Amino acid sequence: MRGPDGPRRQGPGPGHEMNTRVLIVESEPNLGALWQRHLERSAAIVEVVGSQDEAVARLSEKAFDVIVLDLILASGSAIAVADYASYRRPEAKVVFVTSTTFFSDGSIFRHMPNASAFLPRGTPPDDLAAVVEHYGRAH
Repeated sequence: MRGPDGPRRQGPGPGHEMNTRVLIVESEPNLGALWQRHLERSAAIVEVVGSQDEAVARLSEKAFDVIVLDLILASGSAIAVADYASYRRPEAKVVFVTSTTFFSDGSIFRHMPNASAFLPRGTPPDDLAAVVEHYGRAH
C-alpha cells in the first residue's frame, strides 16, 4: 500500500510488516549513523539530519511516526523542532535524548505535548531501538 508520503505499513497480523518511519535529529554524524543502523535492523525506515533547519525541511516534506531528537543541537533548537513537529506532524512521537541534566525532572513532558520518552544520550542503541519500536507500534 502506498500513502501520500511513500510506502505505508499494512495493518497488524501475520505476514504484515510494520515499518516505523523514523527521523533522527542528531548533530554528531557517527552517533546518528549508529542509531540508524540499529533502527534499520528492526525494519524501520530511517532518515538522519543534523540541524533544526534540516529537520524542519524533512517534516515539511513527509510524515514520520517517531522523531529521535537530541535536546542539544549544534545548529538550531531541538525545542523548535519538537514544536514544529507538534504543529505539522502531530501524530509523530518524540523521543528526546540528552547528555545534560536539563529537564531531568520530567518537565519536558509538560512543555512538549508530543514528548513520549526522555533518554540519556548514552542509552545503548538496542534499547533506543526498542523504545522507538514501542512508540512506532502505536501508529
